Amino acid sequence: MSLLDDFLVRAALAGIGLALAAAPLGCFVVWRRMAYFGDATAHASILGVALALSFDVSILGGALVTAMVMATTVSSLSGRGYAMDTMLGVLAHSSLALGLVAVSFLQDVRIDLMSYLFGDILAVSRYDLMVIWMGAAATLALLVWRWSALLTSTLNPDLAHAAGLNPRREQLVLTLALALVVAVAIKVVGVLLIAAMLIVPAATARAFSNTPERMAMFAAAVGIFAVLSGLHVSFVGDTPTGPTIVSVAAGCFMVASLVKTVFDRRHLRSSKDT
Repeated sequence: MSLLDDFLVRAALAGIGLALAAAPLGCFVVWRRMAYFGDATAHASILGVALALSFDVSILGGALVTAMVMATTVSSLSGRGYAMDTMLGVLAHSSLALGLVAVSFLQDVRIDLMSYLFGDILAVSRYDLMVIWMGAAATLALLVWRWSALLTSTLNPDLAHAAGLNPRREQLVLTLALALVVAVAIKVVGVLLIAAMLIVPAATARAFSNTPERMAMFAAAVGIFAVLSGLHVSFVGDTPTGPTIVSVAAGCFMVASLVKTVFDRRHLRSSKDT
């Protein structure tokens, strides 16, 4: 009997792969204040699922193509006279609504819509596991390759221009990586929760990190802890696995925020005393 025959092992490995890819990417989402952008990309993937089922092609391919179209569209329209929050709201909710309507027309296809909305990590197959880890490896390779350029463009676009970098090109690289993570994450936490896995671990790590690299690594650790703890709580308590994982991550964020607040107050008092 192979270790991968255990569905819990496959679920844990899938969650770890997602956490490793989403954590450093989530740091850029937090730094660039792109939280709503992640939601828009994730919502668009539901339309991709519906189109893939309609044309009998790979669901992963359909979700990936649609997410990339959304990402490149938003990236191209940003800074050209459109209010970003309004544009993201229109595109996100329109694509989600169109996807749900399109799914309703699929007469000969049985589809568990809840598994795409909230994920079904316990049903991850060996093929799904391979796809998730290939997507995670591609995302990490892309971020490692462009880390310095992405970081410079994020923190100081003027400095990036002076260094010969193109901030808009780096933003496009980031959006394509985000689309890839969203596509492979559908099976794990679903389109409605992937934004939380991008943002919450990174926001938690931000409270205790003094360098970008440390924040990315700490975010990955938080994400992995949330996945493993969420799986355990879900298994013991018979709760929905995807939402439970996100709930654990949210709990980590609240604890981190409380600890940082207490630490900051003590540091302020000690500074006043001296």
